[in-house]
Amino acid sequence: MNKFKMSLLLVFCILTSIAKPQLLPDQLSKIRMVSEVSVSPDGQMVAFTLVSTRPLADGAGAAFRELYLHNLSTGTNTPLLTGKVVVGSPGWSPDGRKITFRQSNSGTKGMQVFSINLDGSDIQQLTDLDRSVIAFEFIDAETLAITAKAHPEEQKSALLQKGFDFEVVEEELQPIDLMRYDLQTRETVNLTRKVTVFDFTVSPDSKMIAAAIAPENTVDASYMFKRIHILDAADGRVLEKIENPGKLDKMTWSPDSRKLAFQAAAMLEDAVAGSLFVFETGKGLSYSDLKNLVNGLELSVIDIAWKDNNTLLFASEESVDITIRELDINRLRSTLVIAPGAHFFNGFEYNAGKYFFAGHTTAHPQELMVFESKTGYTERLTNHNPWLDLVRLANQEKISWKARDGMNIEGVLMYPLDYQKGKSYPLITYIHGGPEAAVQNGWLSNYSSWGQFAAARGFFVFYPNYRASSGRGVDFTMAGYGDLLGKEYEDVLDGIDHLIEQGFVDKSKVGIGGGSYGGYFAAWSATRYTERFAASVVFVGVTNQVSKRNTTDIPMEDYHVHWGFWTHENFEKVWGASPVKYAHQSKTPTLILHGENDQRIPLSQGKELYTALKINSEAPVRMVIYPGEGHGNAKNTNRYDFLIRTLDWFEYYLVKNPGAKTLPDKYFDYPE
Repeated sequence: MNKFKMSLLLVFCILTSIAKPQLLPDQLSKIRMVSEVSVSPDGQMVAFTLVSTRPLADGAGAAFRELYLHNLSTGTNTPLLTGKVVVGSPGWSPDGRKITFRQSNSGTKGMQVFSINLDGSDIQQLTDLDRSVIAFEFIDAETLAITAKAHPEEQKSALLQKGFDFEVVEEELQPIDLMRYDLQTRETVNLTRKVTVFDFTVSPDSKMIAAAIAPENTVDASYMFKRIHILDAADGRVLEKIENPGKLDKMTWSPDSRKLAFQAAAMLEDAVAGSLFVFETGKGLSYSDLKNLVNGLELSVIDIAWKDNNTLLFASEESVDITIRELDINRLRSTLVIAPGAHFFNGFEYNAGKYFFAGHTTAHPQELMVFESKTGYTERLTNHNPWLDLVRLANQEKISWKARDGMNIEGVLMYPLDYQKGKSYPLITYIHGGPEAAVQNGWLSNYSSWGQFAAARGFFVFYPNYRASSGRGVDFTMAGYGDLLGKEYEDVLDGIDHLIEQGFVDKSKVGIGGGSYGGYFAAWSATRYTERFAASVVFVGVTNQVSKRNTTDIPMEDYHVHWGFWTHENFEKVWGASPVKYAHQSKTPTLILHGENDQRIPLSQGKELYTALKINSEAPVRMVIYPGEGHGNAKNTNRYDFLIRTLDWFEYYLVKNPGAKTLPDKYFDYPE
């Protein structure tokens, strides 16, 4: 190629780069994501829900969730219910002729079950309860198994009518009943009473129901005290019970209804329901007879399905990747189906050699995708964000570094959009919550994790999967047990030091932020390790472990899988892991954001840190309370505010005014 042609090519590349805009916060509301996926019995159709952020012009509110149908034969996508709707739990009638789903409208009392024809016609309401249907599944063509909250006690209802609206804490929580629902007569028959059914699945022969049952309807019970009960589908008699310890997740029946596979914790203290077990019915087995089929593997199971009566399929988190494996449960031999680094998703559906999922990549959020096992080829079946093809996106990659004790730690690094080799940049360190979770190397751009929005402003964004995260096996998760902010926190510091040593990051311009446990890290960084951080964003974060443990809605989960002892048994250790203890020494500008109705980490946690910093340190501090929000923001307005406000905070203290003691403007220009 001659010099003239090379020059033209260079000019073309520059102009093309300039022509493409970057991802801006105002585009947050344009992002649409496929959520739930359900394949028809014949494998030819896929029903799915599409999440669309409510436009700011429509006022404050949560996202819409629409219903679509994909035809594999024609490759077409048919909108069935769109617009200002909230549809959930898509499924299929037993004959595959209708799509079923849950929806609430002006004529229903909460969420009810509906059906719709494949062409979008003939919407029918299948259930008509005086309370919301939480979950449903067909027992046969004429009968549903459903769960719904039990009716309030008669005495309580009478008192409310007289104006006595007091609440007796936890004692008035209504259990969740499992019921048979006759689609013809619309009559219900309770299969359980005075216990709570958090999840269930009907056996293929319609004779049994595996139910995840806890004694009471509390968040703690949903985390720690669900046990598997095999019920007679006709009358609810308990046929068998599996005393699984600790956390429990998905259950699924084998095609012959003889085996039940389930995801659960490996032991009571395990924070992740990422192990895999198979229970064979009718043999008098106990939990102690079962083997963890993924014991010793560095992964966490996230979804399961049966290929045949002796072959399980399971998806796993593996560090920053997602995989699917096929497991012969008799010989305990597994085969890799989807390799690490290829696809990213939270669950899948299997039908005749095809794997369907809501998949995402570094270039796009969740879309409907299918993987064909025979060809090894993945096809993207939808494209709900074509505008992203015209947006310049920054590079991101999986990275690893050595912790100070020699262990290999991994994460994801997103580069500044216009990164120049040899130049150092400001850094935002994003800490995931849990800590029993992990970040994957896929689409990372949303309101609370910044991603491309921050990269477009010239930041590196670092996502470490520190010890105590999922995705590396039980031992890796247990490394944080009883030692909060120990090695798990050192892993993050070591990762930041690695980036500084590589010359990527200016050590004087390091910021940190996250929500929940990530907010806890951010608060700890702004106080105990204030000399390391020039800005911090604490979102619904723990700030005082002593008071948090006595006010959270998951005190037993906190005890069993994180601490292992009560505060009175070692007060100094609990207080010593509390950021407010070190607030007086803070020099880090700290932005605190909290939902007014947060029960997981109550609003008082944010207020404690705000007050401690305000009266005891010279560091700039600001607190923002989001009315009506819980443990995270659901409203479009609050998500937008969070994204803009936090990006501005990092930009103010890491780029425009390093070391400033002043505060940025408390308001900004909101869109019309």
